[in-house]
Amino acid sequence: MLVFALMVLGLAKVGAQNDRNFIRQGNRAYHKQKWAAAETQYRKAISKNQKNAQAVYNLGCALMMQQKDSMAMIQFENASKLETNKMRRARSYHNMGVVMQQHQQYAQAIGCYENALRCNPQDNATRYNLALCKKLLKNQKQNKQNDKNKNKNKDKNKDKQNKDQNKDQNKDKNKNDKNKNNQNKNNQQNQNNQDKMSKDNAEQLLNAAIQQEKDTKRKMQKAMSQPRRKQYEKNW
Repeated sequence: MLVFALMVLGLAKVGAQNDRNFIRQGNRAYHKQKWAAAETQYRKAISKNQKNAQAVYNLGCALMMQQKDSMAMIQFENASKLETNKMRRARSYHNMGVVMQQHQQYAQAIGCYENALRCNPQDNATRYNLALCKKLLKNQKQNKQNDKNKNKNKDKNKDKQNKDQNKDQNKDKNKNDKNKNNQNKNNQQNQNNQDKMSKDNAEQLLNAAIQQEKDTKRKMQKAMSQPRRKQYEKNW
């Protein structure tokens, strides 16, 4: 549980009358939860006296209640520099810690709470918030480390998946290349067989033609070697 210490400060005995009047009017509006009206009165007080630490601190409280945290931080920081009273300065540091804690900036909040305790070691609310922020910071670091390890494992699994995918792709490619090589080898073998068959057929045809020519020549020679019979013309 976050402990707030947004208590507007009372009037100082020093300073111009106008400063005190504006602070008084701002305090009335603040207690009625009219934060914007209180802001206006505190700004008027600061315009009269820029070194009025109480007006600056109260303005920071009014801005913080309107969730204008960045603007409130500026006023609390200015008040911590202007304030000479350690107890009031501790409140500025405490509220700065509250703003940082609300934005989960735990390391910065711890620094603000430690400054507050240096000014007021007896502030139990600040001490509680300090212990809480230390615990939250530890959890925050652990969560970041877990997220880092999770992302690392995720990247590792993704790399493994890509590696396996590439391996499968290479395997399929090698298989396709092997099939393609086998197909080319079979095509080449078929082509060689066809060429061989064509050559054998040509040789067979040529040998048949030569043999036929030899047979024809042999028959002619045999026919010419036989004696011819005389033929006599028949006289009519």
